[in-house]
Amino acid sequence: MFLIHASYLDKDFQLVQGDIEIQEGTIVQVGENLPRKESDLAVDCAGYTIVPGFVDVHIHGCAGADTCDGTREALETMARFLLKHGVTSFCPTTMTTGRSVIEQALLAAKELMDHPVEDGARVVGVNMEGPFIAKERKGAQKEEDILAPDFALFQHFFACSGGIVRLVDVAPEQPGGLEFVEKASQLCTVSIAHTTSDYNQAKAAFDKGVTHATHLFNAMSGLHHRDPGVVGAVWDDSRVRGELICDGFHIHPAVLRTAFRVLGDRALVVSDSMRANGMPEGEPFDLGGQMVTVREGKATLADGTIAGSVTNLHQEIKNLVRFGVPFAQAVKAATLIPAQAIGMDGEIGSIAPGKRADLVVLDQSQDIVAVYHGT
Repeated sequence: MFLIHASYLDKDFQLVQGDIEIQEGTIVQVGENLPRKESDLAVDCAGYTIVPGFVDVHIHGCAGADTCDGTREALETMARFLLKHGVTSFCPTTMTTGRSVIEQALLAAKELMDHPVEDGARVVGVNMEGPFIAKERKGAQKEEDILAPDFALFQHFFACSGGIVRLVDVAPEQPGGLEFVEKASQLCTVSIAHTTSDYNQAKAAFDKGVTHATHLFNAMSGLHHRDPGVVGAVWDDSRVRGELICDGFHIHPAVLRTAFRVLGDRALVVSDSMRANGMPEGEPFDLGGQMVTVREGKATLADGTIAGSVTNLHQEIKNLVRFGVPFAQAVKAATLIPAQAIGMDGEIGSIAPGKRADLVVLDQSQDIVAVYHGT
């Protein structure tokens, strides 16, 4: 199969003209005027732009389903919804809840990863947001289920998942936090999150192995010129990537523009969406045992606390372009950078020979025309 006469973002995220050859779900070659036989299927993509399939490494739920429902059916619902919005790979994300709930969620994710649905996004790992966080910065997480960093317990969860936990969150300033980071970073990417850390504590965690920051700016100390906080520590350290929720509610557009300039290829887009994503507004939805209501695109708890989002990576890319972030950088932050964050960039995240043929075709308004999912 060939996609011909296309504009596409190449492996360096430069917009080029040419063809893409796909065989058995893999990109075989890219370039101008690729040779093909008359019998080969060729799809004319003139006038369209092809980008890599989006990779969401932080998503709790959508379409009325949630990772912590702990069922294959819930994850299938999420996978099918996500694929329609250009997300071809995702990490179902747990939150701070009971041990048995987390265990069941991990088992369900492993089941779907091993036996994926053909018409849905692929599970490429699991993200554990909690329970090893700070009560003072819990956000929309349940306080009664918060635990001190416990590597033995994390080892149990990791084994329960069949080794597919790609990200785990921690508040490193908590007792045992740095030891947790040092050990857990040997198994997966460790992210600073829901933390009371100051600048120096965050830098100490980076030295121990933290390379990721969960929903930067949210549930952490912000940037001040005399007290740079966690945000300043992330901006200041080239070893650490920062997640950005780009729905326009979690972070002001001007701050997003600045963050992308400062972080460059360390910025990654996540949805952090919950089950209300794709559902009618105004109805209450459960988020880890707490009720969330969505009004005018903003999800909040009863006390007004922002509770995840109801957006998706495709919409966030469009938002970023509208906010003034270059198109190629916005796409890269939703594809290659998250793939790098979970160690999957050898398989997904860019348009290059040998990688999965996960591709999204966009029209001139950046709306989705087609999604190729390893076909």
